[in-house]
Amino acid sequence: MLAPASAQVPHTIRPVASFFGLHQRPVLNWDRYCRWPGTGNKMILSTCRVLESSNGAPSGGLVKKRKIVEHIIFLRAKPNISDAEEKDMLDYLYTSQYQMRGILAVSLGRIEDPNSENFTHAVFMRFQQKEDIAKFQSSAYYSKILDERVKPVSYGSSVSVDFESEVEDDIIPLFRRGEDFNYGVEFMLLISFLETASQEARDDASSSLQRLISQCSSFIVQATSVDDLKLFRESMEYKDMWASKLHPIVEKSLELHFTVDPVGNQLM
Repeated sequence: MLAPASAQVPHTIRPVASFFGLHQRPVLNWDRYCRWPGTGNKMILSTCRVLESSNGAPSGGLVKKRKIVEHIIFLRAKPNISDAEEKDMLDYLYTSQYQMRGILAVSLGRIEDPNSENFTHAVFMRFQQKEDIAKFQSSAYYSKILDERVKPVSYGSSVSVDFESEVEDDIIPLFRRGEDFNYGVEFMLLISFLETASQEARDDASSSLQRLISQCSSFIVQATSVDDLKLFRESMEYKDMWASKLHPIVEKSLELHFTVDPVGNQLM
């Protein structure tokens, strides 16, 4: 996905970024572009939802938004990791939101399908601001988790990426709380555009993706099941959008998803 100064990103990935969960809630708005240090001429496409609040406010009205920063960590667990070790690692990462200020939400799990980078687990974290990520990464608590719970059961250093976005300034979409967010599938689309791709082509590809997401708003943003993800990825509309808009200008892409399950009910 992306390359903030503090991230350790292999050269095979380079700038990318798009994240959305599949659950049930209408999508009001997508799309934000940003350029991070160290990315050269690459434009990072960071696509996030602005969700309709649970208070029944009409979607056509003025929606107050709040800027946030999404932080995603990718891990490569060893094949002999036990169920107890995996649960212990994920529990400690999940409950970090109760130990560190600035973390608004955490979602994590085992990546379902094999991928070219051999990532096995993904951790999605939402922060109030970019400075909070640096504080988290440099904290003694996070170092202890890495040293005692992550590194013994994984290969190499973790890979992390950040991107700015906006969400509705309402407690449910901001903190991703409630039953709709306890289950479902988190889907991540990582994209690196060709340096030769024009801004017009990038904007057109982004708009096409936005329109497609809007058409699927009945199940995108906190999805009901893995079947919904399959329906979206195998639809002719998604395939046509990729073939006509993204494929001509994308240098590299990576799709990942993991099933959401409630974990970390107790402080670790």
